Amino acid sequence: MKKQLIGLTLGLTLAAGVVGSAFAQANPATLVKQRQSTMTLQGKYFFPLFAMASGRAPYDATIVARNTVFLESLTQMAWDGFNPSTANEKSNALPKIYEDAAGFKASQDKLHAEMAKLAAAAKSGNEAGAKAAIGEVGKVCGSCHDTYRAKS
Repeated sequence: MKKQLIGLTLGLTLAAGVVGSAFAQANPATLVKQRQSTMTLQGKYFFPLFAMASGRAPYDATIVARNTVFLESLTQMAWDGFNPSTANEKSNALPKIYEDAAGFKASQDKLHAEMAKLAAAAKSGNEAGAKAAIGEVGKVCGSCHDTYRAKS
């Protein structure tokens, strides 16, 4: 009886693991759509900051603080959507993303580091520091797009 209970428990555990991993594997087209949506939102919340940093819009510390909080989360989200299973899906992502995975990961890490600096500057209320950090985030985004994104 004890062996049957152990066998049943083991069988159910394995079945749950198989079912769970099947649900965890997203459709490649869905992954592309999700990462594109995330990047669109990044643009929505970054471009007003860029306009302020470049003098095209008046500086508003409240908007900088709010948008930075959103961007801190958004800049963490897109990366799992660049799964190798998406390599043949229609998008502006260049094959170099998958050929140079270490370089692509380094770009992500640099973005996260620059976002942390922007978050600190936004929280401190330091306008000059925030503008400088916004510029650095923009450079990282532009560099990654220049290297890993097809021109559209």
